[in-house]
Amino acid sequence: MSSDAAPIVQRVWNYCNVLRDDGVSYGDYVEQLTYLLFLKMADEQTKPPFNRESSIPKGYDWPSLIAKDGTELENHYRHLLETLGKEKGMLGVIFRKAQNKIQDPAKLKRLLELINNETWLGMDIDVKGEIYEGLLQKNAEDIKGGAGQYFTPRQLIKAIVEVMQPKPGMTIHDPACGTGGFIIAAHDYISANYQLDLAQKKFLKFQTFSGKDIVDAVVRLCVMNLYLHGIDGENGEQCPIETGDSLIADPGKRYNMVLTNPPFGKKSSITLTNGDGKADKEALTYERNDFWATTSNKQLNFLQHVKTLLEINGKAAIVVPDNVLFEGGAGETIRRKLLHECDVHTLLRLPTGIFYAQGVKANVLFFDRKPASETPWTQKLWIYDLRTNKHFTLKTNQLTYKDLEDFITCYNPKNRHDRKETDRFKAFDYKDLIQRDKANLDIFWLKDESLEDTENLPAPEVIAAEIAENLESALEQFNSIIEELKTAKAEGSTVG
Repeated sequence: MSSDAAPIVQRVWNYCNVLRDDGVSYGDYVEQLTYLLFLKMADEQTKPPFNRESSIPKGYDWPSLIAKDGTELENHYRHLLETLGKEKGMLGVIFRKAQNKIQDPAKLKRLLELINNETWLGMDIDVKGEIYEGLLQKNAEDIKGGAGQYFTPRQLIKAIVEVMQPKPGMTIHDPACGTGGFIIAAHDYISANYQLDLAQKKFLKFQTFSGKDIVDAVVRLCVMNLYLHGIDGENGEQCPIETGDSLIADPGKRYNMVLTNPPFGKKSSITLTNGDGKADKEALTYERNDFWATTSNKQLNFLQHVKTLLEINGKAAIVVPDNVLFEGGAGETIRRKLLHECDVHTLLRLPTGIFYAQGVKANVLFFDRKPASETPWTQKLWIYDLRTNKHFTLKTNQLTYKDLEDFITCYNPKNRHDRKETDRFKAFDYKDLIQRDKANLDIFWLKDESLEDTENLPAPEVIAAEIAENLESALEQFNSIIEELKTAKAEGSTVG
C-alpha cells in the first residue's frame, strides 16, 4: 500500500474500533463508509475545479447531513438513505436497501467530521482506490464476518491479469465479481500499458467492464470500488454491475475476456421447510441447454457458464477448487468436453494458506474458446505447481507478487506457444490427459520434501494450518457424499 493511502486507511479504520463497542461489525462499518464517502465526493464534484451538476437530489446531499446534529441528524440520515435507494444508475445501486447501522448520533457526527476533513477528490485516483481496497481487505480479514469469500488476494489477481494481457477495446466480464478485484486490475493494466486516445479512454471507462454478483451488499461495495477507480456507468444512468444469480440462465451476451473467482462452497442448495417446520436442504441444479452436464456442483456450473460467456477465440481465467479437476460423473463429462471444444492450455496449482476462506485447495484454469471442430483444440496442458513445498499463511508468510513472478515468466504471455519445461512447469499431451482415469487433471510430480526432511519442517503454526485445511477439505468431500447419498435415496424411494 502506498505511503499516501496507509495513514488514511489506518485513521478511518481506527474509528471502526470505536463503533465496534456499539455492535457495529466491520462489514456494516465499510457499508456506512461507502454511503458517506460517495456523498462527500459527489459534493466535492460540484465545486471548483470540477463544477459539475450534482447527481444527488438537493436536501439529500452531503451539506444537508453536515448541517444537522443529534436526533435530527439520525432521522435525516435514515430518510436520505431511503430516498437515494430509489434513484437510477450507480447511485441507486449503492444506496439500494441502505440502512443506518450507527445508532449513536454523536458517533455518526464524529464519522461525518472525519470524512469531511479530507479532500477525497483531490487525491490521486490510485490513492483513493487504494484506501477503499485497504478497507475491503481489513473487512475480509475479519474471519467471523465471512467477507473473505468475496476477496481474492490482490497479488494473485495482478499476476493473472499480467499473463492474460487485456487490451483496449476488449469487453471484459466477471460473473462472480465480489468487490471488483479483477475488473480494477484489468482497468489498471490497460491504463498503464497503452497510450489511449480519447475514444479508447471513453470505452475503457464506460463499456469495457461488466460484472454480476448474487449478494446485494457485495455489489454495493463493488460499485463503489469501481466508482473510486474511475469506472462508471455512462452519465450515471447505467450500472456496470448487476445483482443476481449468474447461473440461472445464459445472458445472451458474449465477451472477449472473462476473469473470475467464483465463491467457494461446493454445492448449490436451497433450504426448504416442510410442514413440521423442519428445514431441509435441497440440491439446486441448473437445467441449461448450453451446459454439457447437469450438476449441483457450483464450480462445475461456473466453469460451463464461463465457456458460454466467451466469444469465439475469447480468453478465460477462472479460479477453481481441486474437486473440479478430479470429480467423476458430470465432472468427467465437463472436463472431456472442455479439453475438446476449448484450448485448455495452462493450469496454475495454487498453494494453500492464501485465501481468507479456510480449507481451500484451488487452481487457476486458463482456456480459450474455439469454433466447433471434429478434432480437439487442446494439444498440451501446461501445469505450474506452486503448491508442493510452498508454505504460506495469511499472517506471518503472505503470498507476494514476487512469489508469482516465476509463473509469469514460464507462462510467457508474449508468446505462450514458445514455452520451456522447468522443475515446476510441465506439459501434458491431450492424448495422455484423456486416457487418465476420469480425465483427471489433478496432477503432481514434485516430491513433498516435508515427508522426508524432518530437519527442515515448516513452523508448527504452518503445519497446523495445513492439517486444518486438509481436514476441512476432506470434511467438505464427506458432506458432499452424504448429500449425494441422501438425494439418491430420496429419488429411489420416489421411484419405488
